[in-house]
Amino acid sequence: MKVKPLGDRIVVRRQEASDKTAGGILLPDTAKDKPQKGKVLAVGAGRLLKDGKRKGVQVKVGDNILFTAWAGDEYKDGQGGNILIMREEDILAVVDE
Repeated sequence: MKVKPLGDRIVVRRQEASDKTAGGILLPDTAKDKPQKGKVLAVGAGRLLKDGKRKGVQVKVGDNILFTAWAGDEYKDGQGGNILIMREEDILAVVDE
């Protein structure tokens, strides 16, 4: 499934949640926190300004990002994974790894 975001929206694949705590306790799926880190898969053209011009998006495909806890809408892709579609304003930072 190819997803092409519109406007200032961004498609992100969320990182996998950790299976263990720092103390080594295994966590069930229901107890795992949703990671707030992911990789950008696609970006839209940017927000349309009042004068008709577009303001480009500040991230690019392949960037690793941090985002707010409840950012975006989650969807299942064809590969069995989850993707998020969020607005650019939900991104907190780009992470260099």
